[in-house]
Amino acid sequence: MPSTENPTTLSPDDDEAPSNLIALLGGEPVLQALVERFYDLMELEPDYAALRAAHGALLTQARQKLFWFLSGWMGGPQYYIERFGHPRLRLRHMPFSIGILERDQWLACMDQAMGELQIDATLRARLRESFFQTADWMRNR
Repeated sequence: MPSTENPTTLSPDDDEAPSNLIALLGGEPVLQALVERFYDLMELEPDYAALRAAHGALLTQARQKLFWFLSGWMGGPQYYIERFGHPRLRLRHMPFSIGILERDQWLACMDQAMGELQIDATLRARLRESFFQTADWMRNR
């Protein structure tokens, strides 16, 4: 259930974001473009080398899962939950070594992708804050 204390942020335990985020973003096509650019940057930019190394040889499955997850998290179709059940993000990421470096690279890569897609500045700031909360919570070292 989304946090009611501060409607501009989402806690890592929230199952989904307020229902208007995917619409504010521009719908599924913009979300798909954001996910694709995020992973393209991860492969292209040397600044994201540690993050890229943590993802294995192929990114096809990671691209699809992030799109499915973010769709539901932003209030759109619950593609991830329909396929895999509750996201259990921290549990599912425990096999991967996630420290401050990986957190910061993930956040920088996503922020760069949002900037390149010209996501509205207010929405970008809101997402950046929510992504930070979740990424920091995911750290396991």
